Amino acid sequence: MLTILWNLGAFIVALSILVAIHEYGHFWVARRCGVKVHRFSIGFGKILFKRTDKHGTEFAFAAIPLGGYVKMLDGRVETVPDELQKFAFDKKTVWQRIAIVAAGPIANFALAIVAFFLMYMIGINTGKPIVNGVIENSPMSVITTQQRFQVTAINQQQVDDWEALNLALVSQIGESEFNITIKELTGAAVEPISKYRVSLERWIFDPKKESIINSLGLSPFRPVVHLQVANVSLDGAGHEAGLKTGDKLREVNGVPLTDWSHFVEFIQRNANTQLALNVERDGQVLLLSLTPKLNSSTTKGYIGVSPTFEPYPNEYRVKLQFGPIDAFLKGVEKTGQLIKLTFNTLIKLVVGDISVKNLSGPVSIAKGAGMSADYGIEYFLGFLALISVNLGLMNLIPLPVLDGGHLLYYFVEVITRKPVPEKIQEFGFKIGGAILMALMSIAILNDFNLL
Repeated sequence: MLTILWNLGAFIVALSILVAIHEYGHFWVARRCGVKVHRFSIGFGKILFKRTDKHGTEFAFAAIPLGGYVKMLDGRVETVPDELQKFAFDKKTVWQRIAIVAAGPIANFALAIVAFFLMYMIGINTGKPIVNGVIENSPMSVITTQQRFQVTAINQQQVDDWEALNLALVSQIGESEFNITIKELTGAAVEPISKYRVSLERWIFDPKKESIINSLGLSPFRPVVHLQVANVSLDGAGHEAGLKTGDKLREVNGVPLTDWSHFVEFIQRNANTQLALNVERDGQVLLLSLTPKLNSSTTKGYIGVSPTFEPYPNEYRVKLQFGPIDAFLKGVEKTGQLIKLTFNTLIKLVVGDISVKNLSGPVSIAKGAGMSADYGIEYFLGFLALISVNLGLMNLIPLPVLDGGHLLYYFVEVITRKPVPEKIQEFGFKIGGAILMALMSIAILNDFNLL
């Protein structure tokens, strides 16, 4: 329950920031173009708090924090007195209307740059993409070295940490092949660098069951794991069974445990099955009754317990921290990469290279917000930037109910020198609304694993 509330709280904070920045983009440019703004609202429904400024604009917070809007004076939806005609949105030039509508997504891209800038100024501790080896008969089995290695690039894109590698690999979904560059960790003064071509013709990736890194056949380096409990989730089966931090795991159903992976396999195979767990605590041996819960997304058992690890080698760590100028340039570069990745993903979704099962809805986003907030402000900033880019680009999709649809109408007006007829616009809004609702429904069903 606490996890759900934490995820929900982090999601509301993230969404409120994203919506506020997006709508402020519309609002700021509208004001500069001389448009009268009736209301700037964060959320929908009943108004909880409001304040009116000297320009007559009402700033409000509403009860349903799942969006927001800027309500402008507009002759298409209300009667505008003659003396106020020059302040109406629909009376502005087509280029002014384009600027007002485009300002929302642009503000989201600007937010991503700022968030990444702050993240790199604070500094983010992460790990180099060090790989122990590759899985046989996997796409990565073309890598023949027997040495532990570091992934340094995917195609021409340099990767410095696991997140960068993950994003680079995600961008390969729907492709037929890609190049991977590795550095063998031999300990020599000059470590050999090799490049391999990885075929994706037989690659099957299900994001609900495994990470993209594992599905391709990479076995990431992990420190030695001990059969000793480091953390127990308060809402997990381990806590219900009485497991505590420091407990040493010895046997399950009378079978001696050899390592942590052995224990994990036992748990995953026995969802909703009562197990006899033998542990050592403070020099005493205890027998606990443990019933793993079923993870609906993976259909495997889990108990909400993490193990004790050996310290992570310092030489495998990296802290990404830069001065103001480099942090800003890095933020621009990272935002550009995410825009390109998101755009290409949308194209692949449209042409069928990516399944609609990969769409995520509010539940998955809430989980991501909660997890990133758990790790610290710098990770939350990175998550905020990622979602901000997605929100900005999604709004530019040329569906009439989105900013991109309005922009499409206005660019048609630029070419034809006359507005798109209202009947055509209304028909487009209905079609666009139906498509958007269908996509949202698919995303929500994916969240609950119903597709």
